[in-house]
Amino acid sequence: MAGRLSAPSGRYAGKSAEERKAERRRRFLDAALELFGAGPGYRNTTVAALSEAAGLSTRQFYEEFRTLEDVLAALHLQVNHWAEAAVLAAAASTADAPLAERAAAIFRAYAADVTRDPRRIRIAFVEIIGVSPRLEEQRLARRARWVDLICAEADAAVARGEAAPRDHRLAATGFIGGVNGLLHDWNAGWVEASLDEVVDELVRQLLAILRPPETPESS
Repeated sequence: MAGRLSAPSGRYAGKSAEERKAERRRRFLDAALELFGAGPGYRNTTVAALSEAAGLSTRQFYEEFRTLEDVLAALHLQVNHWAEAAVLAAAASTADAPLAERAAAIFRAYAADVTRDPRRIRIAFVEIIGVSPRLEEQRLARRARWVDLICAEADAAVARGEAAPRDHRLAATGFIGGVNGLLHDWNAGWVEASLDEVVDELVRQLLAILRPPETPESS
């Protein structure tokens, strides 16, 4: 395919060309969430199968995307966007809360959003892995954004005297890797624990990163 086909302009059935385009894109992404996240997976899905699941034509697919990889990339970013919106809302609602309460609320918001739909876990932690250098760069960049968020929370906690003043980036990077691995394994049924138990453990790990170490009393 040399390039995208041109979509028609003007109004149809009361909707503008932009509105129809947005609706088509949403339908393709909804279908991809099902096929990539609960069905045969990204690698075993074709453009024809995705178009059929969306109730649209392959011609319409190429009006919105160049390749199936573009769909997976958009879906991966969407899943992360949903989770980030939940985290930011929790952060805003606990702005004046103590560190332990705030950290627990923020992480529980993340976990609740990601695990509310098993398809999201598969997209974020399974389907995106090893597809191409481009998507690996996107995955690592998106993970770095989560690390930045934790570091920002740590810096704020340091300023309030609730956390030890140090470079938290290495610990935050390790924590994010642990989150991804544990939530994936829990979703796959490889962890004999409830979601609440998994989240409690991850909250404890997060607080261990943020809280200042205990200072032994002088003898």
